[in-house]
Amino acid sequence: METKKVAHSSAKMALATATGRLLGLVRELALANTFGAGAATDAFALAYRIPNMLRDLLAEGALSSSFVPIFVKEHLRGKARGASLFWALFLVLLVMTGLISILIILKAETVVRLLTSESFSSDPEAFPLTITLTKIMAPFLCFVSLSALMMGVLNSLKFFFIPALSPALFNVVMILSILLLTDALAARGIPAPYALGLGVLLGGFLQFLLLLVLVLYQGLKPRMAGGPTLKALGTVVKNMGIGTLGVAATQINVLVSTILATGIGVGAVSWLTYAFRLFHLPIGVLSVSVAGSNLVHFSEAWKKGDRPGACGILKAGYDLSWMTALPGAILLFILAEPSVKILFERGAFDATDREMTALGLKAYAWSIPFYGLYKILAPVFFSLDKASVGVFISLGSIGLNILFCLLLVDTLGLVALPLGTGIAMVFNVTLQIFFLKKFLRLGLGFFVGKQLAFSFFSALFSGVTTFYTASHLIDLRAPLLPLLGQTTLTALWGLVVYTVGLKLLVKNKA
Repeated sequence: METKKVAHSSAKMALATATGRLLGLVRELALANTFGAGAATDAFALAYRIPNMLRDLLAEGALSSSFVPIFVKEHLRGKARGASLFWALFLVLLVMTGLISILIILKAETVVRLLTSESFSSDPEAFPLTITLTKIMAPFLCFVSLSALMMGVLNSLKFFFIPALSPALFNVVMILSILLLTDALAARGIPAPYALGLGVLLGGFLQFLLLLVLVLYQGLKPRMAGGPTLKALGTVVKNMGIGTLGVAATQINVLVSTILATGIGVGAVSWLTYAFRLFHLPIGVLSVSVAGSNLVHFSEAWKKGDRPGACGILKAGYDLSWMTALPGAILLFILAEPSVKILFERGAFDATDREMTALGLKAYAWSIPFYGLYKILAPVFFSLDKASVGVFISLGSIGLNILFCLLLVDTLGLVALPLGTGIAMVFNVTLQIFFLKKFLRLGLGFFVGKQLAFSFFSALFSGVTTFYTASHLIDLRAPLLPLLGQTTLTALWGLVVYTVGLKLLVKNKA
């Protein structure tokens, strides 16, 4: 029952999220074709990373994880109490992100210097462009943070599909900005990369408006906060304060990689960014959907005192994450170079850019399952009122990543950066499992059972056959359409082998 509940909600979110992610991929295609991998894309990636990282720290990470369990509890006590809590937090987040946005605009140069190497700061083209784009996109933090809050509320109300589709609107605006605004600005003597910043700002605003309409449609009209609401709000803010690092390890580790990448040379930030976008595609479509559904259902069951039901939901999400992430990791690793060539190698994006982006993608790909598990397990600590444990785990993983990257970036170059974030995530997830096993009184078989073994062996067999097929079928020298056909057939073959192998193992078990 729990598996069906999580799978049904996850499927709806995955379908909508896939639409947004595919449009996001089209956005990256347009970006690579127009600007390639150079000073302009490095500047945009760095400037965009600033509000995006703060969004993850303040909203999608700590706030959502601490807010959803308490909102579920308040909403179960009455719709008015849930609405009051939401609007109180909406106001707090609006003021907080608004002030941070103003501060970023005023201190943009200082912020950019803190997040880049000395060699990047001395670049006469990339550095001033990054500062200007940072100022343009600073208000995006407000829009995207409030959007993340509203998505959390809508998911808590079991309203998954349309909210998960809202990022598609942002990506459509970005695509149109790249295709239409770039030349229009250049014709007027305005730097073409400004179109990227303006697209981010407008796209974020329209996404915010769409979600606001959906929240009001659900009947959550503005209400004054009473004593119980203020108490619940205090709990959310407290958990958010101590838990920011507890769910932000991914973004902080990626930020560390970005800072170090600015010292490798022009294009390095862009290579890592393109690789990270492709790496994040299966995570965004599958893992985030499973995690969002799992958090809502787990929190609801736990707040009702249904421990067996909550553990069943966690188990279903955990197994489903492994089952969907493993084939994604293997296919992305094996098909990294042809995928990058098909998607990006045209216009300003050349063969060197393809090779370096594929190298970064392979270094990211192997850790996909652990990123998926992190998305599921990290918020559980908030539902259990153990947010501080997540903080210490996350601090340890951040320290490990920094140490690994600093020690090996000169030896391994670009590869050290995604490898470091992956190793840190394995460390993070391992400790999360250790503590959840203790807090929930679970046996080791809960996390390392037959379902995981079935998924692992099916993925291993699929990987071997896919690698063999790719080495004999795919020719990187082939024209685009034949290469697309070769890569697609290889990927489909790998998925078929994985699915059939998994079904046979499960059937034999039964």
